[in-house]
Amino acid sequence: MSAPAAAPAASSPVLRRRRRRAALGLVGLGAALLLAVALSLMIGSNSLPLPVVLEVLRGGGDAEARYVVAELRIPRTVAGLAVGAALGAAGALIQAFTRNPLADPGILGVNAGAAFTVALGVALLGLRDVSALLWLAFLGALVVTVAVYLIGSSGRGAADPIRLTLAGVALGAVFSGVTTGMTLSDPDAFDHMRSWNAGSLLGRGFDVIGPVLPFLVLGVLGALLLAPGLNALALGDDVARAQGARVRGIRLGVIAAVTVLAGAATALAGPIGFVGLMVPHVARWLLGVDQRVVIVISVLLAPVVVLLSDVLGRVLIAPAEIPVGIVTAFVGAPVLIVLARRRRASTL
Repeated sequence: MSAPAAAPAASSPVLRRRRRRAALGLVGLGAALLLAVALSLMIGSNSLPLPVVLEVLRGGGDAEARYVVAELRIPRTVAGLAVGAALGAAGALIQAFTRNPLADPGILGVNAGAAFTVALGVALLGLRDVSALLWLAFLGALVVTVAVYLIGSSGRGAADPIRLTLAGVALGAVFSGVTTGMTLSDPDAFDHMRSWNAGSLLGRGFDVIGPVLPFLVLGVLGALLLAPGLNALALGDDVARAQGARVRGIRLGVIAAVTVLAGAATALAGPIGFVGLMVPHVARWLLGVDQRVVIVISVLLAPVVVLLSDVLGRVLIAPAEIPVGIVTAFVGAPVLIVLARRRRASTL
């Protein structure tokens, strides 16, 4: 009778260590997020000290400080938070779904589909306004993801991660090539798309953020709800079904969530690489492979990476700026190489 009682006692120190480590990680990420937000509000071509920023947030400050903080940097910071959380969650989902630690949200062709429909809007409809291009980008992401699923599930057998990945890479390559050809054929018409194509938070006001924000919130909530199912799928389809998991429903849910998250993020800021690829690696390195923890950490850590990269892009060649998508590529590549060499970070 004493053996059953000994098991909880033996496992409780391990559980306590895990909970303590998770709590410390959340506190550290919260502090890093607050620091990134503060730096994003303070630093730029017209840098402001923290007391001035706080005074503006309380409703005071002079007219110039209010304009810089309220009209320019607060919307830009909110956009960075939203895009980062979306890319982090999408990256964690797609890596768990495909069982591929080198997968990122663009692997399903989401970025390529968004860029293709934006190019069509510019070339055929003469659109120039970011808010109009936003919905075209979102539509392109949805259409391409549906096409990827239909192609990946055609033929014998149900859709599996490998077939979906191959379909996404193939369609993404085709759409990227067509988009590049359209851009080169009329460089004057596509001149204003350069910033969007590089991935930028510049000029993203609440008129652009507002329509996308509900989709991002729903996508993050969906990712959190899918996490237990992804843990079951990690044991194999048969074991997952034996545990009561709906394998097909989980896969459809992941595809839908990745589409909403990566599509909305791409529509808002353009294609930003390495964030969805790198951040889940860091989360697994810090706290293991439980997808519930990985997704939460990714949602908190990715905005830190995006905001700090955006701040870095403002100061490297000031008063000019480097788009955040370029900075994340330069920062993310060496970090990812280091993390990929760690077995714990690379294992799914």
